[in-house]
Amino acid sequence: SEMSLTKKQKVQLFTNLIRASHYDKMMYGRMMQGRLIGFYHPAEGAIAPGVGACTFLNKDDNLNPHHRGHGITHMISKGIDVSSFLAEHTGKETGCCAGRSAWHFSYPDDKVYQQSGFIGHNFAPSVGWAFAAKRRKQKQVVMNCSGDGSYGQGRAHEAMLFAQNWKLPLIFFCENNGMSIFSTAKEMHPMDDISSLAKGYGMPAIIVDGQDVFAVAEAAAVAIARARKGGGPTFVECKTERFNEHDIGTPDLKGWELRSKDEHAAMREREPVHLATQTVLADKILTQGQIDDIYLAVKEEIVKVEAFADESEIARPTEEELMASVFAP
Repeated sequence: SEMSLTKKQKVQLFTNLIRASHYDKMMYGRMMQGRLIGFYHPAEGAIAPGVGACTFLNKDDNLNPHHRGHGITHMISKGIDVSSFLAEHTGKETGCCAGRSAWHFSYPDDKVYQQSGFIGHNFAPSVGWAFAAKRRKQKQVVMNCSGDGSYGQGRAHEAMLFAQNWKLPLIFFCENNGMSIFSTAKEMHPMDDISSLAKGYGMPAIIVDGQDVFAVAEAAAVAIARARKGGGPTFVECKTERFNEHDIGTPDLKGWELRSKDEHAAMREREPVHLATQTVLADKILTQGQIDDIYLAVKEEIVKVEAFADESEIARPTEEELMASVFAP
């Protein structure tokens, strides 16, 4: 059953998409300039899933963001203040983890508890959060975002089994860009649709065009509503594209070969901001003038976020603190 979006909701989605695009480009630019202390997994091409999944979550809903774009598209859409996110990536005391983590961010007040470099780490805690939400009867949902590669992990299957058996308010939100670093989904999965896994658990599944932010949001709304009403989990699969290499500095390979110019050209014809702009103009949701104003406001927002990170004190953990974090006493 389709959920139709209001004009106001479409404007909010479009605005968050523009924000997501600008944040991602800013992070990419700073990484290329050597101004981040860790690394960066660029989100260009794959920004719509996070925006569609998270724009209409409540503050007390749990979110596991996907690592693409370091979850920036998801977190800004949920309403999280991300100035401390760039500060964290810049190794500053004002970072969300006091500049200690580089990118393993945490926003406990916003129900974003962790980020890990382990693919598929998200499934076990997401089940735990969903179990707690159901047990406490607090009407929270858990938006559990990860890529196609994570569904090769055994814990993904344990999570789906548990969630469906217990009718947990958990959304399995798969951002399928067809690539696990260099390995293709065709090599890694026997079926084209990762969501075909859901059938084995009796779990409803929705497949959606991950380049269309409005389609993603409608699918997410169906899954969120079902979870909130106690109807159990939904598998949402977004077919999306990763325009750049897996992370900056890694070769842009597909198997052993560089991805071709033709493949890149075909992908970029369906760039999410371009598609969303065509939609809002054609459907008279926004005028070109209003779109220009959104761009201007987003650029101003990012200038402030960058200034905050750049003007903050460099993180200087003591030797005692560093050793205490690593070794048991």
